[in-house]
Amino acid sequence: MIFGHNSVYLKYFGIKPDFYMTYFFEFEADFVDSWRCIPMQVRYKLDTCGIKLKLAEWNQMNQESRQNLAILPCDTDGQIHDYRHYIQDLVLQLTGKSVAELPIETHPAWMDNTAIPSSIHAKAQEIGVIITTEAWASLTILQRFALIKLSRSSHENKNFLPALQEFKLLPKS
Repeated sequence: MIFGHNSVYLKYFGIKPDFYMTYFFEFEADFVDSWRCIPMQVRYKLDTCGIKLKLAEWNQMNQESRQNLAILPCDTDGQIHDYRHYIQDLVLQLTGKSVAELPIETHPAWMDNTAIPSSIHAKAQEIGVIITTEAWASLTILQRFALIKLSRSSHENKNFLPALQEFKLLPKS
C-alpha cells in the first residue's frame, strides 16, 4: 500500500511530504488509517537510529507528527542523526521526559540476506512453512525486518501469517 502525504512543509528536514511516498504493508491496513500502532517502516527507522519509542509516547503524538516519522528519511548517517534528534525533541516536548535509547546493531539480521534467523524458522515451522534461503534473499530489507519483529516471542504474532502471504512465502496450493 502506498500513500502520498499532503502535510505541511517539514521545516526541520526541508522536505515537502507530498513529494515523498510512504509504504505500508497490507497486513498493517487495519491500523494504518488510525495510526494507532507504530508502522513497520517507523519501527525500522527507530531501530536504525537507536530509539525505543513506547506506544504510549506514539499515542501522545498528533497524526501529523506520526506521519512525519513515517515520511522522514533515515538512511544516511546525517539523516539517521537528524531523525534521532527529531524524535528526541518531539518526545521531550510531548512528555517532558527523554525517550529511551536502544543500542544500534552493527550487523542487524534483516540486513543479512544469506542467513534466516532462528526465530523466523521456529515461527514458520509452527504453521508448517519452510522458508528457503532463496526466498529470504528475495525479500526487501523492510520485509525481512518485519518478519523478524513479527516472529519474536515478545510480539503479538497475529500478523506473521498475513506477512508471509503478502511476501509470497507460502507454498502455492
